Amino acid sequence: MAETKTDLKKAAERRKAPLATPSDLGDNAVRDISGALNELLADVFALYLKTKNFHWHVSGPHFRDYHLLLDDHGDQIFAMTDPIAERVRKIGGTTIRSIGNIAKLQRIKDNDADYVDALDMIAELRDDNKDLITRLRSVHDVADEHNDVATASLLENWIDETERRHWFLFEISRPSVEGH
Repeated sequence: MAETKTDLKKAAERRKAPLATPSDLGDNAVRDISGALNELLADVFALYLKTKNFHWHVSGPHFRDYHLLLDDHGDQIFAMTDPIAERVRKIGGTTIRSIGNIAKLQRIKDNDADYVDALDMIAELRDDNKDLITRLRSVHDVADEHNDVATASLLENWIDETERRHWFLFEISRPSVEGH
């Protein structure tokens, strides 16, 4: 069977971009959604590592409770990473490849301090999770703009999970009120 000009053109395009999975979303959608998801992925990795850092280094009278909570939160955050990266690939984009790439894209600030008080850890993670909610909603807006319902659906679940983490961290960080 003879190859047509269209077949040859498609083969040449595949050689130029061998990882470009075909998608009906269009080039602009793939670029916008992939870009937003890659920034989100960098933030999620940064938040995961910070959460594990605090899990490993928490101390004080509520050690056990905080240690276990942060371990659960870390597991939940890490569970987001593969679906985010795979979503980028499913729609035809490429995703982050290294710690250096994460460092360039992340907006969640690292905490390299030798010692952080347990309540300061909780407050920092509370604020980071709140910021992540805003970023998740922003990526959802990009997905909606391009009618990418699959990405939007994933984001809705992650928004709910992140709101729950924020809620728990908020409640822990509230000052106790005497007599109440």
